[in-house]
Amino acid sequence: MKTRAVGAALAAMLWAAGTAAAAAPPIATFRDLPGWTAEDHAAAYAAYRETCGASSDPAMARICRLARATGPLDEAAARQFFESNFTPDPVTTQGVLTAYFAPEYPARRRPEAEFTAPVRPKPADLTAGGGAYADRAAIEGRTAEDALAWMRPEDLFLLQVQGSGTLRFEDGRKMKALYAATNGRPYLAIGGPMHAQGLLSGEVSADAIHAWLATHRGPEAQAVMQLNPRYSFFRLSRDDGRPPSGSAHVPLVAGRALAIDPAYHAYGELLWIAADRPVLPGARPSYHRLAMTLDTGGAIRGPARADLYLGEGAAAGTEAGRVHHRLTLWRLAPR
Repeated sequence: MKTRAVGAALAAMLWAAGTAAAAAPPIATFRDLPGWTAEDHAAAYAAYRETCGASSDPAMARICRLARATGPLDEAAARQFFESNFTPDPVTTQGVLTAYFAPEYPARRRPEAEFTAPVRPKPADLTAGGGAYADRAAIEGRTAEDALAWMRPEDLFLLQVQGSGTLRFEDGRKMKALYAATNGRPYLAIGGPMHAQGLLSGEVSADAIHAWLATHRGPEAQAVMQLNPRYSFFRLSRDDGRPPSGSAHVPLVAGRALAIDPAYHAYGELLWIAADRPVLPGARPSYHRLAMTLDTGGAIRGPARADLYLGEGAAAGTEAGRVHHRLTLWRLAPR
């Protein structure tokens, strides 16, 4: 969904996030993991069984086969499964947890009223590994005879941040908008500049940014969106009702799938996330849980940077827009 989703999380849209060089505390047992005893191990195990085939590591594949042959487990047995087959290995930097979701937006087959932003397919002259393509402003200045659909500009911008979503057309039919490519330009979060320019005086949230862009739709909003030179292209697919798939080509389980930097993590790793100290108002105080590395994203950089997939729909979007927490990670290594 994310190289699918070269879009970062909504919270990453708000503020650029780096990592701090602070060592994670060494641990001896699973009991030392923050929140381990309160985890829903049965739910984590069910998600693991569903997605563990994403790993190409032979040791992980062996444990995956064991889980699938074993079948469902209750809470106590699921916890014992993890503790018997894995060893926690701390990632030695602290970073940032953000979150993302699969949005649904209204769309039109042709431009009308406020539906003026074309959903563009991958250009024929855009080649993989060919360097940076035209920036957002240049692309938006081009005609769009091959547009796949038309959206409100602020909705398209957020779709590009998320990297995929569902389009709902005027006749009620739905299509999935799936990541096809980006222009290779760097991602720039617009929340910081908007706050610095006094455009947002209160809460700098995804909802606040979207509302401002909608209220100032036209040249003013376009100029703000063009501060981010990265542009995403899409392809449309039939809406089969299934959850979106990540870069590992495995359907994402809400609350249990992570987008990570593939330079530091392989797809199919099992990570313990301990995230606290939220930056944004209204956020949950912490996220402590097991999750699988199944996706990636353009703003997800570094060994302790992760983006948690929270599901589909408005409620998931509201929660995702508030996640910006200090993060410590542990990799669960096969015994």
